[in-house]
Amino acid sequence: MAEKDPVCGMMVEPATAAGQHEYAGKIYYFCNISCQHKFSASPETYLNPRPAMVQLGRGGNAHVSKRVAGHEPQPPTPNPQSPYTCPMDPEIVQSGPGICPKCGMALEPLTFSLDAPADDSELRDMTRRFWLGLALSLPVFLLAMSEMLPGQPVHHAWGWRTVAFIQFLLATPVVCWVGLPFFQRGWASVKFRSPNMFTLIALGTGAAYLYSVAALLGADYFPVSLRGHAGVAIYFEAAAVIITLVALGQVLELRARQQTSGAIRALLGLTPKTARVVRVDGSEADVPLEYVQVGMNLRVRPGEKIPVDGRVTEGLSAVDESMLTGEAMPVTKEKGGLVTGGTLNGTGSFVLKAERVGSETLLAGIVRLVSEAQRSRAPIQRLADKVAGYFVPLVILAAVIAFILWSLFGPEPRLVYALVAAVSALII
Repeated sequence: MAEKDPVCGMMVEPATAAGQHEYAGKIYYFCNISCQHKFSASPETYLNPRPAMVQLGRGGNAHVSKRVAGHEPQPPTPNPQSPYTCPMDPEIVQSGPGICPKCGMALEPLTFSLDAPADDSELRDMTRRFWLGLALSLPVFLLAMSEMLPGQPVHHAWGWRTVAFIQFLLATPVVCWVGLPFFQRGWASVKFRSPNMFTLIALGTGAAYLYSVAALLGADYFPVSLRGHAGVAIYFEAAAVIITLVALGQVLELRARQQTSGAIRALLGLTPKTARVVRVDGSEADVPLEYVQVGMNLRVRPGEKIPVDGRVTEGLSAVDESMLTGEAMPVTKEKGGLVTGGTLNGTGSFVLKAERVGSETLLAGIVRLVSEAQRSRAPIQRLADKVAGYFVPLVILAAVIAFILWSLFGPEPRLVYALVAAVSALII
């Protein structure tokens, strides 16, 4: 049965082992004499590796000194004031989480870290709002569409006020709770003079709901010409359905962003947490990846992920680079060959000299590009936002002009006609 070389990690058949050494009543087998000599000089170094503090020696060679109790260096901790940005307005960058001052959306971290737990609270909240909106909007829509049925059986059976009051009861939670984030973002867009999609949603649905409430409670004050045989026209279904559809859009967008974030975290997970540093005297020790510096010599054992980008200085192995190239066939790496952090070593063992570490590795660059692509905006999206910047003020201006003209030149009661005209412009 094959035994594991305690120095390099290779599996060795006892019958064909290059050497063996007995320690603490157990025989250990080695793939070559060099590993045997290293083990016999300091068995505990390989059987019970201790945490180490990494320092660079002369000539760029790495050596490792044992930590001193009470003075152990700590790995870098995530900065609570790391930069956050808005997914809708990527030009907004601020320290720490918060709300976008332009659109009111929740900010997300500019850089990803495996140490920071994935936050899906916004998605879960919006999903709950969507399902409640769908459950309440559907009957409101069906009641509103019942006016299209020949003879209007629902209105004749219950009466216009009863049908309108049921719509009011069902639509109110949709507008006041499901649509609350949209009204908050719409107010933020007005407050910071940055009109966008939420400005129109808040204006249109808010006007439709408030007008419908006024039509329900004060139907007798509306002119006869505005009262059909089924009563004054109400728009509860318009407000409820629009808010529900926008909530669905937000759920789909948040889910897509979460999947992209999951892909980024999966890329980050390809990098191992520790690296095995080779000391100047030939002994080895596992250290946190954060302590690895350019110029250090690192041992990569069979089946391990390569910690950083570097060049092979000793040994031979086949490396699985499918995470970069998509090619399942392992690539042979020998002395002088380049290896990439995050790729998977095969059955051999080798030593590499670190050339790029931390944010300079190829894998870190891929993560950076993916995260930037997530926050980038398509040309059509930028065009839509530019058009919305003009469209929203023009819609509001059209509603104001309609109100003024009907107030001055409309038939009596002019104020009611003016209100209906202004609200209709906003809703449409």
